[in-house]
Parts: sequence; C-alpha cells; structure tokens
Amino acid sequence: MAILVLGGAGYIGSHTVYELVDAGRDVVIVDNLQTGFKAAVHPKARFYQVDIRDRKALDEVFEKESIDGVIHFAASSQVGESMSDPLKYYDNNMYGTMVLLQSMVAHNVGKIVFSSTAATYGEPERVPILESDRTCPTNCYGETKLSMEKMMAWVSKAHGLRFVALRYFNACGAHTSGKIGEAHSPETHLIPLILQVPNGQRAKISIFGDDYATKDGTCIRDYIHVTDLAQAHILALDYLMKGGENNVFNLGNGVGFTVKEVIDCARRVTGHPIPAETCPRRAGDPAQLIASSVKAKEVLGWKPRFDDLDTIMSTAWGWHKSHPHGFEEV
Repeated sequence: MAILVLGGAGYIGSHTVYELVDAGRDVVIVDNLQTGFKAAVHPKARFYQVDIRDRKALDEVFEKESIDGVIHFAASSQVGESMSDPLKYYDNNMYGTMVLLQSMVAHNVGKIVFSSTAATYGEPERVPILESDRTCPTNCYGETKLSMEKMMAWVSKAHGLRFVALRYFNACGAHTSGKIGEAHSPETHLIPLILQVPNGQRAKISIFGDDYATKDGTCIRDYIHVTDLAQAHILALDYLMKGGENNVFNLGNGVGFTVKEVIDCARRVTGHPIPAETCPRRAGDPAQLIASSVKAKEVLGWKPRFDDLDTIMSTAWGWHKSHPHGFEEV
C-alpha cells in the first residue's frame, strides 16, 4: 500500500517524501508544479503531474495506485498574495481540497494528514499558543486553511474520514544531504532572504520594525526544521493507521528567536557581516508567535532533532550556497 503525498514536489512535501522513502515506504506524488519543482521529486517515488482540482485525473491516480493514506501539502501559501488575490486561495486551497475529499470518499481512502498553519490562530491571545486557543485568522491564507480543517471535520462526520491537521510555525532549513531545500519565487521567508546577502543576491536585509515589546524590539518567531516537520507528518499518519481519532497538533520548537538573533546567527554561520536596515513595521505582524508542541510530543511521540538555530541555519546555508538559484538551471 502506498502513501499519496499531494504537493510532494514543494518545500515541505519533498522533504517528507525523502523521509518516507528512507523509512522504506512506498510513495506516490501528485503535484501540478505550480510552485513545486520536478528536480525536488525523489527518484524512488512515482510522480504524477496532476492538479488536485482535476477530479478526473485525480480519480485515475486513485484507481491506478493502491493508496492507504494521504498527506496533503497542495495549497497556495503566501500571506500577502492571499490578501491581494483571495479568490485564488479559495479556488486552489478550498476547491482543491473539496475535489480531493470527493475522490478520497469515492475510492474509500479514509485517512489524511493535512498541512495546516499557525495562521489559523491570527493574533495570539497568549504565548505559547495551545491547540485549544481561539482561531481567528487575520489573513485569507489562514482563513482558507482553517476552513479546510472544518471541511475535513464535516466529511468525517458524514463519511468516517479521519484526519490530523498539523499547524506549524516557521518552517526552515534544508535536507542534510544538500539535495533539496527551500526555493520560493518570490521568496518571503526570513532565513532565505538573509542568506541572499552572503550569496551576493542582495546588499542588505530589511528589519520591519524594531519597536515591538520584545527583548530587542524585533518580532519573535518559532523556527522549526523542515525535516522535523516531515517526521511529524509521518508520525501523524502512523497515528491514524493505528486507529487514532481526528486531532490537531501544533508543531514548533517552543522557543522564539528575534529577527536580530536570526541575523546574528546567519553572520556566525556564514562568516559574512550581513548589513541590516531597519524599516517601518509591516501591517499585521504579531510581536511574537511561539508554539506549544507538548501535545504532539505526548500523543505522537514527536522529538525534534534539529532544534537549535545554528544547526537550522547551517543546513539552510549549505543548500543556498550550493544552489543560489534554487532548482532553476542558470
């Protein structure tokens, strides 16, 4: 029986496929390559270039392959874009998930692990954030992800589907082999943007606001290595395979770092001065976002291995230094 990974050519999806293959699992990938890369596809996985909104093509994959469970990464994920083009997010994220669930129900595939987000919480009521805290998204991306969670819950009531939603914080780092890593266009994540400076792709890094109520005035975020995220998806799928009930888990390290601390770490790791410039705050940036991952550790047995910032930064730098243009041939 195979595991179907939707979005398996993307950043977190490709790392999850690598971990699944290393664990001896049979893996099928579906990706439309809208933001994923063919070069990120593991050579031992079977790949279908299919858009999950294409019911006929998706049905053909389920009919051809013997699928035991699904891990769902296929979604648009840029916060800013979701605010300027919300209908794209309702189409790709919401409609795509609806078509996927229709196909799963039709083919009696009843287990799905879903890539959700900390953006479902919106402005946090407390730190660290618990899974039981209020969900009130402040952007369309978070709203669609929360709606996708709710869609799975209603399909569960009607058809017996069982799901796990993993709400994670700032994914970062790269595979220790250096074969795959983070590549977005446009790039919006802090660590890759910082590393563009020592890579000669930008002159300086911008710090958006230094007057927050934090130890150095800059925003605090919880950074979690992509391979640790991948392992959590596998543990969540195994939990469902063993009969686990519907559940939601936060994934983070439970430790926050300021923007300035992340820049200082990059300076240490790369040996580059990395000039920084302070700019006005961006609208909607919470002062701090830190996860409580106690539940994932207790219920799933999850243990992050790459939980210090220097290790995370070193793997990221190893990838970006050797792939300055990501997966693109230049």
